[in-house]
Amino acid sequence: MNINENFRYLHMGLPEDILRRKLGGDFEGAVRLIDRRLQSPETPEALRRCLTAEREMILRLPGDYPFTREQALARAREKIPDFTEEEFDERVDSGKIGWIYQKGEMRFFDRFFETLCKTEPGFAERAGVVMRGVESAGKESYETGELKRCIRKMKGEGGAGRRICVQASLRIKDELFVPGMKIRAHLPVPAECPEQTEITFEELTPGGRIAPGDALQRTVCWEEEMQENHAFTVRYSYVRRAAYQDTEQMKGEGPQPDFYTQEEAPHILFTPYIRELAARLTERETDPLEKARRFYDFITLHMTYTYMPSYFSLENIVENCARSFTGDCGVFALLFLTLCRCAGIPARWQSGLTAEPDFCGAHDWVQFYVAPYGWLYADTSYGIAAVRAGDEERRKFYFGNIDPFRMTANQAFQAPFTVEKQHWRADPYDNQVGEMETEERGLRYEEFERSKQVLACQEL
Repeated sequence: MNINENFRYLHMGLPEDILRRKLGGDFEGAVRLIDRRLQSPETPEALRRCLTAEREMILRLPGDYPFTREQALARAREKIPDFTEEEFDERVDSGKIGWIYQKGEMRFFDRFFETLCKTEPGFAERAGVVMRGVESAGKESYETGELKRCIRKMKGEGGAGRRICVQASLRIKDELFVPGMKIRAHLPVPAECPEQTEITFEELTPGGRIAPGDALQRTVCWEEEMQENHAFTVRYSYVRRAAYQDTEQMKGEGPQPDFYTQEEAPHILFTPYIRELAARLTERETDPLEKARRFYDFITLHMTYTYMPSYFSLENIVENCARSFTGDCGVFALLFLTLCRCAGIPARWQSGLTAEPDFCGAHDWVQFYVAPYGWLYADTSYGIAAVRAGDEERRKFYFGNIDPFRMTANQAFQAPFTVEKQHWRADPYDNQVGEMETEERGLRYEEFERSKQVLACQEL
């Protein structure tokens, strides 16, 4: 079994003595106790697989939370000298600044400053920081203006399209490179799907093996014994079309299908809380479209965007989001997907890139199915961004619709690559920016450089 399959047993849970050490930040003690359980022949196989994943997760946690309180305050005051302790504490209490215990001391999330810049226009203005992309934009920006024009065209003409060209690359950091080392590298590339056609690969350097078009997580893979360090690069173009669906005038009718309604451990699970939440949100509602709308409204109107630690380190993603009311695009997408499936509404994962004219970013969204209309889109994260911008028209648009500024590489959560990784993936669930590994181990994100750029975005 591929080592990354151990994550499917994560919901088995840690033994209480190990969990207490982990939550208290005694990571060395937690790993020591895990090793004792793994060495015991009495440990059940399911628990053994859970402990194997948990061990690696615990080893990686400190890297996501490097700052003491003093260091975090200093980080904010580099840009905002008058940033107060009271302002800091208020954001900690509201869940905008993530933290964990390490040896009994609070340590703070490495990207907390970027979260505040992305989600609080006033904070970004004080810091003199301009965040790009629709999710980060305020009420008036190039991104939102271009998107508003596209949405209006879709409503007026029934759809919109773009011919998009993207270039992406990976490169191991020089300090880790050793001549003669064997490297396997993966970069996500466009999957074949109805909305995405005319896919052309214009550059593969050096060479590379392209997965089949219907691969659930499509990549180009390189395997090389490297004598000198260099980048692995792919440039591709494709046509993306988006049709407009006026969901306010639609009504689910007739028999509904039951595909894509199953649980998928460890995160897409119908726990007692998720069942209760889904039932409460859909009380006295029978139309599946309206049920899905209620889930979308619940997430977009009540939840707060935050950058998240590496998904490698996350547990109970869906249920924790439903409790904390915080997350990022993938977390919100998983919650919406799980609520839909729990209510008998087919839902499936999609992810890849936002490919806007001046911005290229990793992103996740969902498709859900309602007869007689078929597959519809929901982008809960863009809906939340629209709420921050005070744009209700845009929020409603992203229930049932998606813009054409996308590249879909992945059509399933936690799917293997065609050429599977032999070691731990940097992200065991999704693939938006690429993966690298040596003969000995999988590389973490901080060990290799990644770049992606939209070279052209032509309106059709």
